[in-house]
Amino acid sequence: MATAETEDVPITGEMIRLGQLLKLTGICEDGASARILLSDDAVQVNGETETRRGRQLTPGDLLEIDLPHGERRLRVTSD
Repeated sequence: MATAETEDVPITGEMIRLGQLLKLTGICEDGASARILLSDDAVQVNGETETRRGRQLTPGDLLEIDLPHGERRLRVTSD
């Protein structure tokens, strides 16, 4: 199985919260769906499972999200 290509996600400012990033990228529609995704241990930040919607992400952070239709890899970048 091929590894998903990493998508750059530019942010304005120094950081973005994980829940906001999941909504920004269209992975989750709202905070409730983000909470469910995180409770399923489907999100890794820099190689470690993350369950906190409020986790602060900064440019350079790498996310791997295990979705029903495949994995998505995101890299936080500066705008």
